[in-house]
Amino acid sequence: MKHLPLQLAFLMASVPALAQDATPRDGWAIHPTEKPYSELVLAVKSAVKANGMAVVTEAGPTGAAASRGITIPGNRVIGAFNNDFAVRILALSTSAMIEAPVRFYVTENDDGTATLSYKKPSFVFAPYVDEGGATLTEIAAELDARFEAVATSVNE
Repeated sequence: MKHLPLQLAFLMASVPALAQDATPRDGWAIHPTEKPYSELVLAVKSAVKANGMAVVTEAGPTGAAASRGITIPGNRVIGAFNNDFAVRILALSTSAMIEAPVRFYVTENDDGTATLSYKKPSFVFAPYVDEGGATLTEIAAELDARFEAVATSVNE
């Protein structure tokens, strides 16, 4: 198999990567917004705090790609949780804590707007219900409500 000519490889690297808008998936909540990407990222962080959680992790490839000369749509993962939930979940299932923090996903759409998506905490923690029981299900439902409150507030 022949390798691509060097010029073609450079041309391909300079073409912006286009992602599809978020599509429905089992266990996911998808909230399109009219906000631009950078505004939605800030709104999510603010709403996380306002809903009694903290931003625990944050990562995204957009800035690193730009530093390499590659343009990709805005893409940010924001992990949110709080210690109360952590302590309560740990009392039920040490294994379930691998899922914390639960993540919000902010993606830039082709039209300049951004979408907030996340796996519902009840979906994320479902594999551990046999170990954590009904109480883990209740905690995950509490987290579902907080995540939904974040999504609702950023859309206002």
